[in-house]
Amino acid sequence: MVSATYDGFPAAVGVSRLRVYDWPTVDGRPGGGTPHLHLTCGEGYVVTAGRGAVQTLTTSGYQETPLKPGTVAWFTPGTIHRLVNEGGLEITVVMQNSGLPEAGDAVLTLPPDLLTDAETYADAIRIPSDVPEAEQAAVARARRDLATRRFLELRDATESGDPKPLAEFQRAAADLVRPLVDAWERRWRDGARAATSATAAHLAALRDKDERYLTEARVAATGPTARGRFGMCGRLDVYPGI
Repeated sequence: MVSATYDGFPAAVGVSRLRVYDWPTVDGRPGGGTPHLHLTCGEGYVVTAGRGAVQTLTTSGYQETPLKPGTVAWFTPGTIHRLVNEGGLEITVVMQNSGLPEAGDAVLTLPPDLLTDAETYADAIRIPSDVPEAEQAAVARARRDLATRRFLELRDATESGDPKPLAEFQRAAADLVRPLVDAWERRWRDGARAATSATAAHLAALRDKDERYLTEARVAATGPTARGRFGMCGRLDVYPGI
């Protein structure tokens, strides 16, 4: 009998519920999130309420994808993305590689002087948890506005034909997270690779007319362990460990 089990959420993805910030933005939009990119994780949006857009920036250029209930949008690692809230935008977020987004696999589009080293960057993005909610909101909004201004600069440079600022940001982001790669690899090995290996074992067992692995079936359920947390793009209900 070929035995391989994976007990995590299907395909080792992470799930969260997001209510995008409705604070007016520095460029006059009704609301929006903090622009950032992921270094190794793709991301998907399943829009459940409201309307808005996701603005994306890559070396291929700038794009704005409309979002409304029923839209499913996704993008690959390295895509700078910014959510725009035109009214009541709520999204179920699906993230590749389960816990990696919470383990540092995101870098905000902050000014270059805040991307020089891990300590400086950590201080710049920290939202204190031991202060009243109104103070946390003020910090989150200031952080978002700072990153948005730099995002707009990167977009303008890219659209005007100057690739250097975007390339410099990509390089700085990679330098920031490089010390985390070994820890990320362990998470990937225990998650996404384990899930894929389990599927390979199941296919092999079926091919060999050995269905005994079906006796290992099981069911699990969970709920959010944090509600309304101030995230990069909005208030988050978090499901860690999925």
